[in-house]
Amino acid sequence: MARYHKVRDLCVDTVFSILGPIANNVYVIDDGEGVIVVDPSCRPDVIMEMIGGRKVDAIFVTHRHEDHIGALADIRRLTGAKVYAPAIEAKAIEAGVESKFGLSAAACPVDVRFKDGDRLTVGKTTWEVLHTPGHTEGSSCFYLRAEDAPNEGAPVLVSGDTLFCSSIGRTDFEGGSMKQMRASLRRLGQLPDDVVVLPGHNMLTTMRAEKRTTIPYYAG
Repeated sequence: MARYHKVRDLCVDTVFSILGPIANNVYVIDDGEGVIVVDPSCRPDVIMEMIGGRKVDAIFVTHRHEDHIGALADIRRLTGAKVYAPAIEAKAIEAGVESKFGLSAAACPVDVRFKDGDRLTVGKTTWEVLHTPGHTEGSSCFYLRAEDAPNEGAPVLVSGDTLFCSSIGRTDFEGGSMKQMRASLRRLGQLPDDVVVLPGHNMLTTMRAEKRTTIPYYAG
């Protein structure tokens, strides 16, 4: 039995597992009417166990790096769910990705190509796309306000590799930019303190904590 963790006190039911050689956080989010898988890194068997027989409606992709989409094609095939990905990076995702670190991602169709400001409705929740370049050209976050979810609880930011607990995503890969990252962090710093941050790596955190430390340190 694979180990995964439940995130408590959010406005949507959320579980996550830490998978792969770079310790990626893979999330399964359920509002009672719609199920979303976020950044299926690898180990489709584990991800399917997390899903637990529920119908998956959407697979959200924060960016094109192979450690975030290594199981994307498999999960799309196994669940029949639509893949939502940044329009800027859809071509790369559909071509497949391989890196010098030995990780890879099979080519996978992108069903919905989103851009900044789009509102993605899945089940009873509506997520706002925040384009936050810096780690890659198309890196994006998904923001769920409490009023756009069916349950009581904290609002949510799925931050990919833009914002971590006490750190940020690397900007020295192809398509990265520290200048853009600073601007993206300043934008995220405008979100309310009570937003819970679900990052692509590392521990979960809150905007309150990151606005005291990470954002002023890196954004200047």
